Amino acid sequence: MNRPASSPQPLVVGTIHSPGALKCALKLKAGQVDLLELRVDAFANEPEVLAKAAPKLQAPLLLTVRHPAEGGMAPYTLQRRRELIRQFLPLVRWVDFELRSLVPLREEIAQSKERGLKVIVSDHHFKATPSLAVLEQRWVRAQVCNPDVVKVAATVRTPEELSRLFVFFNRQQARRPGRMSVMGMGPFGQVSRLLFGNCGSVLNYGYLDQAQVPGQWPAELLKRRLVELGGAPAKT
Repeated sequence: MNRPASSPQPLVVGTIHSPGALKCALKLKAGQVDLLELRVDAFANEPEVLAKAAPKLQAPLLLTVRHPAEGGMAPYTLQRRRELIRQFLPLVRWVDFELRSLVPLREEIAQSKERGLKVIVSDHHFKATPSLAVLEQRWVRAQVCNPDVVKVAATVRTPEELSRLFVFFNRQQARRPGRMSVMGMGPFGQVSRLLFGNCGSVLNYGYLDQAQVPGQWPAELLKRRLVELGGAPAKT
């Protein structure tokens, strides 16, 4: 399976979602992953630990302060999420905002764009893969802030759901090439991450210590596998 020449180089994101993952991230050398995601919601009681470690990390940083309803690990109020986003913006190159948060966090999105940061709009489906119609509708909603990347993560339990997610991915790639990040969770999660990464998914997430959701790859191994499948080492 060779990645189409027109597809962008797949970027592999190592997620820092625990103290153990942070320890692993601090040991990484440049190039072992392409980006490191600061999951600030996972450090609810000590966000300063992440802030102090950030300059030591050997990869560009992606900021996420996840909404509790979309996998967030802390019951942050909207105001607290705003404060943390603004605190960490100077440290990162990418910022992730959930689809449900585009209106409440519109000022933070505008600030991110003013700083020249890349904006991701993410959409998570933890029970199943929605219908094509629902996926399309949510993709259209995400375009309101003209994101650099739309990220869709869905639980994929059957070959039919994997096929549906792949059809959706291909349609959006045709509309806005190089601006989709799609991945599965669950039984077909690992297969899907190789498939989508090799076919042009811009951001491909892996773990550094322990898997956060079923179907993830270790980040370093995911990067090696995508290179083997046809992607040269990505540039950030």
